[in-house]
Amino acid sequence: MSTGLIALLDDLAALTKIAAASLDDAGAQAAKAGSKAAGIVIDDAAVTPRYVVGLTADRELPIIRKIASGSLKNKLLFLLPGALLLSWLAPWVITPLLMAGGAFLCMEGYHKVMDLIHPGSHDHGDATTAVATQTAEDLEAERIASAVRTDFILSAEIMAITLATVTSSPMWMQGVVLGVVGIGMTFLVYGVVAIIVKADDFGVYLARSGSGAVRGIGRGIVTGMPFFLKVLSFVGMIAMLWVGGGILVHGLHEMGVHGPEEIIHHAAESVAGFIPTLASFLNWLTAAGIAAVLGIFIGAAVDLFVKHLLAPLYQRLKGSTSKAA
Repeated sequence: MSTGLIALLDDLAALTKIAAASLDDAGAQAAKAGSKAAGIVIDDAAVTPRYVVGLTADRELPIIRKIASGSLKNKLLFLLPGALLLSWLAPWVITPLLMAGGAFLCMEGYHKVMDLIHPGSHDHGDATTAVATQTAEDLEAERIASAVRTDFILSAEIMAITLATVTSSPMWMQGVVLGVVGIGMTFLVYGVVAIIVKADDFGVYLARSGSGAVRGIGRGIVTGMPFFLKVLSFVGMIAMLWVGGGILVHGLHEMGVHGPEEIIHHAAESVAGFIPTLASFLNWLTAAGIAAVLGIFIGAAVDLFVKHLLAPLYQRLKGSTSKAA
């Protein structure tokens, strides 16, 4: 009896170790996928605050909460099951879809670069602009719907990047990692957005209620937030180009075109050799920099393709549908 009990306990201990190792593996894969999606996360955090600009302070956090809720639904109810179904039925489609998302990121990054050179040149409508006759409720609903639509595109890219890192894992592991990344990214992005949005109010509170150094800190927060948002937006732009370009180069490598990735690898190693103590950092910086530059050219090409082929084709199809109706 005691021997059987000991054997059972040994089996339970072994199963516990396996489960713990699996969870550790899921956590490690989620962290790896999250780091690859950093560019999208930064850009999401930089873009989202504009959806609450011009609204009363008491409505800012509720609106962010609703956008975050919509983001979670996007990831968990639509994108996660879709990603698992795709991985099961047509795993060969993942790399081309990921590359299409990378091309989209490059185009968005290119738009941001052009907006720096010629402000407003790629402004497709401002979420802060509202029709004068709109009620506050209508405006909030429009802002939230617009933010959730934008989030769907960014979330799809996050989930695609995540799926690409776990395609060799069991289906249950893919589901766990996708869920962890989806939930974690949502809380990270919208937690940061909430802090950014309320930072001005906190700064004003310190400036009014504090004294001496505290008042100075409050004034510094209020004065520094516009500059901080510009820096965050710039970092997001660079990250989108680097991530988008890197996705396309790696995608070509996966499809048998090894030249671009090998050239970048050799260039990064050559630069890293100049300062051995900073070899790892220089290797990463060079590879990321080359990918970002490639991202600008790819983004320009994709922009032309969308403007002169896809957009006119969409308008024609839309017109044909309207006439048929």
